[in-house]
Amino acid sequence: MLSTELADLKTYMTDNPGAVVEDVARERKITPRAVIEALPPSMVRIGGGEHFAAAMQDIAAWGEVTLIVHTDDAIFEFTGAVPAGEIGRGYFNLMQPKGLHGHLRHERCAAVAFVERPFMGKASAFVAFVNVDGGIMFKVFVGRDETRALRADQLVRFRQLADWIAAAPAA
Repeated sequence: MLSTELADLKTYMTDNPGAVVEDVARERKITPRAVIEALPPSMVRIGGGEHFAAAMQDIAAWGEVTLIVHTDDAIFEFTGAVPAGEIGRGYFNLMQPKGLHGHLRHERCAAVAFVERPFMGKASAFVAFVNVDGGIMFKVFVGRDETRALRADQLVRFRQLADWIAAAPAA
């Protein structure tokens, strides 16, 4: 990306921090990772993808969250607890027979991004698992309470995890 394009993107994301990451990426023909990295530094922290399993294990203890998979063709949302998982046979396996379960290609995770920004007039916080191609594998959003505010207990966990992963040395 040219320095003028990057400067323009950073200005756009500063002026529009709640823009849908995937939409901005598609419109500008860049990766979602580039969009996340263009957010104001106060809104994003990024750590290495080698922390995928640790991040998922921590998130499994948060309680009800919303997990979103956003593709060109659909936006899948799951609200509930993310199950604990384990690595086996080349995948991070979500160990639950019903609800959210499956097999995640954890070795393709290049970064774990923690984004805290306004979205549609409300505070928002999510963990984005970013793949080696700069795409977003999926996002896990901090849950909301009965007043639609971010759950304070989860926000504390989110920030603690961000502090640890963003500060951890790269493997």
